[in-house]
Amino acid sequence: MTTENIDDRLKKLEVHLKKENEILVDVIRSFRTLDRVAYQLGILNEEQSYATRVPWWPMISILGTFSSGKSTFINHYLNHELQRSGNQAVDDKFTVVSYSDEAETATLPGSALDSDSRFPFYQIGRDISNLTKEERPHSVDSYLQLKTCSSENLRGKILIDSPGFDADSQRDATLKLTQHIIDLSDLVLIFFDARHPEPGSMRDTLEHLVTTTIHHTDTTKFVYVLNQMDTTVRGDNSEEVVAAWRRALAQVGLTAGRFYCIYNEKVAVPIDDHKMKAKYESDLKEIHDRMNQMSGKRAYRLVEMLKHTAKDIEDRITPKLQTLIQQWKTSVYIWDSVLLILLLIALVGWYATTGSLPNLPQTPEMLGVFGSVLLFIGGFVHTKTSRMVANRLAKKLNKEMQHDYMREGLIQALGKNTTGLRALFMPFVNRPAGWNVYTQRRIHQLLEECNSYVVRLNNQFTNPSGREEDEGEIVIEETVPVNKGSEA
Repeated sequence: MTTENIDDRLKKLEVHLKKENEILVDVIRSFRTLDRVAYQLGILNEEQSYATRVPWWPMISILGTFSSGKSTFINHYLNHELQRSGNQAVDDKFTVVSYSDEAETATLPGSALDSDSRFPFYQIGRDISNLTKEERPHSVDSYLQLKTCSSENLRGKILIDSPGFDADSQRDATLKLTQHIIDLSDLVLIFFDARHPEPGSMRDTLEHLVTTTIHHTDTTKFVYVLNQMDTTVRGDNSEEVVAAWRRALAQVGLTAGRFYCIYNEKVAVPIDDHKMKAKYESDLKEIHDRMNQMSGKRAYRLVEMLKHTAKDIEDRITPKLQTLIQQWKTSVYIWDSVLLILLLIALVGWYATTGSLPNLPQTPEMLGVFGSVLLFIGGFVHTKTSRMVANRLAKKLNKEMQHDYMREGLIQALGKNTTGLRALFMPFVNRPAGWNVYTQRRIHQLLEECNSYVVRLNNQFTNPSGREEDEGEIVIEETVPVNKGSEA
């Protein structure tokens, strides 16, 4: 992807968002400013943009094992028989469900998502190639498909139904792509099957899903759902089932967070306990309400992402990069000193053997040539040493920050700061390239802009003063001057 293509994509996004919420158009422009800061620091290259790393439509992902009732839940929410369901895996692809005015449902290949810049999976094929580079290559159609639906509950949002995780075919790639989708999503529903209180063979899948979510930077977007609770009423052991699943989840690290218990009344076993039935229905309604509120919350989340990224650049990335540069300089100094000592030892050995030092050129011209050759060799060796040390730091960083989104940017920035003239004039490298008073000022301006966006968004939903004011009109109260010599 070229810079021009990124600009074209953002322009198309601005045109679309202008019809929905003009505040988000300004948010995109702020993302552009943040991109310029990242370009200067080397965190991003000019083929990348922070604005393309976040979805601009609310995304809700439904994850879980093949028997947990995900598809039935989606059909019930949409009030439309869209997804096939069953006790065995019936689909081996991620299904992206999008709203359409057409009453007839359409099923399109994954390439429809890969080639349409309006979707958050634009050019996902390249990412899939990177995710599956150690496996047999598959096309984007092997992992994704697009379905359309005219349900009003779908308007303004995107649902993603995951395939069954217990199938061996392409399982590793599916888990990797799941992580990618989790990062893009605004709300993630993790489904478990109440009919299998002891996970057993699902242990690996359970551990992957839960550990992935509890270590995520935004744990508030995850909802854990124990589905098909109606099946537990036969043995009157609902409480034991819930307790068993809580123990299983605790064993893989999930000890906090809301745990919902639900069932689908249309396909359920009758529940005679009205109190229990009301509890399950209340949980289902709460989940639906949260899904329906995604459109309104999306704008706040985007502003928060912008603010979070800007603060991370100032508070985490730049200090970490500064530390890496100092470590690089120290290591290079050590290596240069070792090589210089070895050279001196070689000269001493030469003198001890021959009784004299190597003859130097006698003429000024030859002496200049000799000095130039020495400088070239020294510079070449120093540059190679610098690159070697930087590569070692990058490998260490890649291992230490394996699950941190900052890793890629830090490695790119480290490369920019340890090559070229900065490697040759290392003693004068005291701060990251591009980090100066102007970039700091830009970051602070961006943070102020984020606060102003929140105020503007609040004004769309609230009116603290309670006054009925014309849109865009500023009401100024007139004050009557009081004569200090008179009584009030």
